[in-house]
Amino acid sequence: MIQIYHNPRCGKSRTCLAFLDNSKQDYEIIPYLTETPTHDELKSLLEKLDLKPLQLVRTKEKIWIENYKAKTLSDDEIIQAMVENPILIERPIVVKDGKAIIGRDIDLVAAFLD
Repeated sequence: MIQIYHNPRCGKSRTCLAFLDNSKQDYEIIPYLTETPTHDELKSLLEKLDLKPLQLVRTKEKIWIENYKAKTLSDDEIIQAMVENPILIERPIVVKDGKAIIGRDIDLVAAFLD
C-alpha cells in the first residue's frame, strides 16, 4: 500500500494528497507531525529514500537554524533532531513497494507510482 507522510498545512503536501486521491489507488496518510516517526522508522525511511539524514532536513526552518545549523552533528544526531522536531522533516514523502520519494514534484510522483 502507498503511504504519504503528510502535513496538512503544507501546500505541496496537500497537492500530492489530491493527486493520490485522483489516482484511485489506496493509500494511507501518516500525519507525521502528530504521529512522529521513531528514530528507527526514520532510518528505514532514509534507506527507502536513498538519502543521507541531512538531505531530509528542512534546513531553512527556524528550529534548525537556531538549534542545529552551527553544530557538527552525526547522522544519528540529525535523525534524533527530526524525531524531536518533526517539522524539520521534508514533505511530503510517498512510500510504495519498499521505496520512497519526496513528493514535491507531481510529475515525479506520477512516474514513481507507475
